[in-house]
Amino acid sequence: MLAIAKRKNVQGNEACALGAIAAGCRFFAGYPITPSSEVAEGMARELFAVGGVFVQMEDEIASMGAIVGASMGGKKSMTATSGPGFSLKQENLGYAAMTETPCVVVNVMRGGPSTGMPTRPGQGDIMQARWGTHGDHPIIVLSPASVGEIYSETVRAFNLSEALRVPVVLLYDETIGHLMETIDLTPPPPETIVERKWAKGDKDGFLPYAETDDLVPEMARPGDGYRVHTTGLTHDERGFPTQVPEKASRAVERLLEKLDHHAELIESYEEIDCGDADVVITAIGITARAARRAIKNLRAKGIKAGVFRPITLWPFPEAAFSKAVEGAKSVLVAEMNAGQLATEIERICGGEPGVVRLNRIGGEVITPAQIEKSVEEVLK
Repeated sequence: MLAIAKRKNVQGNEACALGAIAAGCRFFAGYPITPSSEVAEGMARELFAVGGVFVQMEDEIASMGAIVGASMGGKKSMTATSGPGFSLKQENLGYAAMTETPCVVVNVMRGGPSTGMPTRPGQGDIMQARWGTHGDHPIIVLSPASVGEIYSETVRAFNLSEALRVPVVLLYDETIGHLMETIDLTPPPPETIVERKWAKGDKDGFLPYAETDDLVPEMARPGDGYRVHTTGLTHDERGFPTQVPEKASRAVERLLEKLDHHAELIESYEEIDCGDADVVITAIGITARAARRAIKNLRAKGIKAGVFRPITLWPFPEAAFSKAVEGAKSVLVAEMNAGQLATEIERICGGEPGVVRLNRIGGEVITPAQIEKSVEEVLK
């Protein structure tokens, strides 16, 4: 018998909470901040029904620390915030990366910098999501562009985090977070929900940061009898601090290589009409939706335009992007910031094809008409 799809009209932030529950999240710690507060409200409503725990912490620093601790205790954990709070989470986010503690951090972007425009959309946290914490560190950043995608990418964020023992950031703008759409809320099949690789076997010889074939060490479940030493200091396979150059470099190299090794699992993108495009528009979030409409209008005028949208924003799907733009004359990067994604695209393109920037930072979205005008100017 076929399952009947559970369709519901929900807000983007609510879909994030529902996706987290479906993925097995059972601990949420956060602090209210516009425009992400509905994620916390949704978790407060939903968690108790599944035996989970919701804690409103005193601030964003404590919230991040709490989810790292809960994850170390064996629970799938999440927090949600916006720009100023995301800044406060960075030190503990780096700690999660160094200790390989799975967790999901939601950042619903507002206009910035500083307190900025709490109720207006922005996309100014693209580079912070990748490089916000100090040092060389692994991070996965997913960027949904619809309410349905928020739901599915939240599930995927937990799956990636658990499978690879890495913090995952879910990054979307205020407009997507407050959008209302009808989506399918049918729970994902149980076999698609990933659980972390728990330690088993010999306890005496257990190495909590062992170099395994897949570069993802087993994680000890508290109470199972495995000895674990956890520190944010650079450590060896035993988990104890080291300043031996070879061991220190290998510890960080493995963290970075881990993502490269699993690139096929991590990478996701949307490509529309790029095969014959003279101009490829690259965008994320609500701007990508405007770009989809723009290329329909442009092609109706006989102008060949396409869209490349990274769903996995970091690590950037570089090979797929390069292939998508290899026949284009220009790449137009449309974003609600001063040019953060464009900087990465310019690095990848290396001058061929040329990169044109379309930026808006005043708290208003980029419209299809603005994108169409920019494409037409590029091709003059």
